[in-house]
Amino acid sequence: QVQLVESGGGLVQAGGSLRLSCAASGRAFRSLGMGWFRQTPGKEREFVASISWSGGSTRYTDSVKDRFTISRDNAKNTVYLQMNSLKPEDTAVYYCALASGGSVYSHPNEYGVWGQGTQVTVSS
Repeated sequence: QVQLVESGGGLVQAGGSLRLSCAASGRAFRSLGMGWFRQTPGKEREFVASISWSGGSTRYTDSVKDRFTISRDNAKNTVYLQMNSLKPEDTAVYYCALASGGSVYSHPNEYGVWGQGTQVTVSS
């Protein structure tokens, strides 16, 4: 059973940057897509970014395009989310997730394993 552990969240001023990391246990990570989602109180979990097993394909929600970059290092079993030009509306708990297939996916139902989440707070 793969387990995911996020890190790198915190408090940052608007315009600043953070890099989230998600470390996975198990070799299955290397053949499966990964995603980042975020959630605020009272709202559904929102897709942020996804990356294919090889890292060759990525997908982003429109609101983070040109600001966030998803990447992965299969040798380290880790996926990253580099977040630049952060805005107060980016404030949320961020979750990484392991997909059931090797491609990029936007829907939470395509993901079978989730991390515990890390809080990102952007002050204005």
